[in-house]
Formats: sequence, C-alpha cells, structure tokens
Amino acid sequence: TNYYNAAVGYTEAALKTKLFSIVGSHTKRTYSNLWTDFQTTDKRADGKVWDMYSNCSFTFGTHQDSGSGGTSECQYYNREHSMPKNWFNETKEDTTYMYSDLFHLYPTDKYVNNQRGNYPFGETSSTATTYGNGSKLGNSTFAGYTGTVFEPIDEYKGDFARTYFYMVTAYENRINSWISGQLAGNKYPGLSNWSISLLLKWNAQDPVSTKETNRNNAVYGIQKNRNPFIDHPELAEYIWGNKKGTPWSLTAGIDELKVEFTLS
Repeated sequence: TNYYNAAVGYTEAALKTKLFSIVGSHTKRTYSNLWTDFQTTDKRADGKVWDMYSNCSFTFGTHQDSGSGGTSECQYYNREHSMPKNWFNETKEDTTYMYSDLFHLYPTDKYVNNQRGNYPFGETSSTATTYGNGSKLGNSTFAGYTGTVFEPIDEYKGDFARTYFYMVTAYENRINSWISGQLAGNKYPGLSNWSISLLLKWNAQDPVSTKETNRNNAVYGIQKNRNPFIDHPELAEYIWGNKKGTPWSLTAGIDELKVEFTLS
C-alpha cells in the first residue's frame, strides 16, 4: 500500500524521476525465461495465448516459435518487443534489463510481429494493410508524424500507451541514446511531442482493463516491480498532460473520477 508514497507531491519531470526510483530496479529475467513467464502473464481464460496482434488460437509450447515458419498468420507466436530492441541499440540477448522486461514483451503472432518490425505505434487509414484482429500497418494519419506506423486495435491502445509510459520512466537513465521517431532523445519528456499526444489520447480512450490489471499483478510476482501507469493511469497527465504543474496524490485518480461523475 506504500509502494508509490515517494512520488506524492511531485509533478512533471520530478514525478517521473520519483517513479523511476520506485520501478527502475527489478528482478532480471533471461530472454528464454519469457516462454514460461508468458504462461502466467498472458494466458486467456480458455488457456490459450493472449495475443494482442492477431485473433489466432495459439497453444503454449505447441505453437511457440522454433526459428522457422511464420510466413502467414496463426502459425507461431514469438516474443514481441513492443518497444523494438533496435531503438535501444541492443543486439545481444540478456545483457540489459530492457531486453527481457515483461512489461513491454508480449507473445504475438510471428508473422504480424515481423510485419510490424521496428515501426512506431500510431494511427493509419482504412486503406492500410489489415491483419486478422483488425490491427493495421500503413502511413501515419496522426498529426506530427508521416512515416509508417503500426496501429493496434482499440481494445489494446491504452495497454500499449501505458507500456510506453513505463518504458521511458523505468529506463530514464538510459533513454538519451535510444533512437526512434517516437522518442525525444532525452530524459524528459522522453517521448516526442506527437507521440505524447497520441499516447495520452489512447490512455484516456482505452481505460485500464481487468486483463491489464491481472497482467500487472502477474509481472509484479515475477519481476517484483509494477507499472505505475496501470495502477494510476492519471499519472500520465501529471507528467506529460493537462495536469502538469499540479502535485500528484495517491487519491488523484479517484478524486478526478468523482468530479467527472458529478459533472455528468
């Protein structure tokens, strides 16, 4: 219950740094550990793999990527760095914490994963390439960026937004050297302006789900750290959004919900 106490009273860059001091250290996993970890963190109610990139029905182990195949959807699942590993210039497995951090690694369809490649998350048009569950790859239609982007379905946009908020917070001592159009190349804000606007939008439009809360708890059981933006999604507004300059409190999200309910 006292996990976030050290962050109370702070805002913007200082709040982000306080959160870094809380979540920036955790139990390191090896890359091979992830196959087993996913059976705890990403199992659907029917026991199948919970894949946010496709609508396939993967069985753990049986459909695990073994190095070949993946030429079409629903053949294999693999380990997706939702924040691509080449952004943080990592080429060797298991040498850094972010390479195997469960908070941004998900089991996903191998083919769609490869199609997504190293492109940033974004929004694209209806004419883009569309995959089984409705995720898309195409030119950005979101203001501020014109390159190719991968757009997850609405159900998971908030999940990935909070994943990225976590990554630029948990690794704020490293992100100066990370390279991507989605990133700012600095400690704060860490994310590029267009990306901040996009991810704040997704954070608001797709609230934290039971699936996301359960996964946060499962990862905590393995890594011994949490994603603060799942526990307190309003934190993003205090760091990057319309609450900048206002000190954050543990009841901030509850208080804001009360105001919204009263106004409605």
